[in-house]
Amino acid sequence: GGCFWCVESDFDVVPGVLETISGYSGGASSDPTYQQVTAGRTGHFEAVQITYDPTLVSYEELLRVFWRSVDPTDDGGQFCDRGDSYRTAVFATSAAQYDAAMMSKRELAEAMILDDPIVTQVRLVDAFYDAEDYHQNYYLENAYSYKFYRFACGRDARIHDLWGDEAWGGYGHSES
Repeated sequence: GGCFWCVESDFDVVPGVLETISGYSGGASSDPTYQQVTAGRTGHFEAVQITYDPTLVSYEELLRVFWRSVDPTDDGGQFCDRGDSYRTAVFATSAAQYDAAMMSKRELAEAMILDDPIVTQVRLVDAFYDAEDYHQNYYLENAYSYKFYRFACGRDARIHDLWGDEAWGGYGHSES
């Protein structure tokens, strides 16, 4: 979903989400660093591992929130964050999650809500590597810097342009 700080803050407000961890996924190298990932040398995406209580929120609901928290039509990154590591992807941890993610992507495309094709990848996760400690809960630990970054990056304005009242699946985000 682009910057993992923003994805963390967007999902931490969803009832039933127990934990979010910023990290890296989708590439070939083991234990990548932020510098390696953002330089494009690993094939990894910035990603967020989401732990949730399925009795409180379904995987399908998390997918709905995801789609409405990103620009799934942008294959060059997200908002002001450009490059392969900032592209959008759903990393499923099981065949059932993969099938559900592919179905939700198809349904979104068929609904023709967006003007451009959906380019977000859906993949089975190979591995997830936690990002460095200073990235975890960045939006809480560095609230002023984070709020400025998020505003200056144009993330919220673009999400509102794309999704209107459906932005963030109706949950808002930590800055709302």
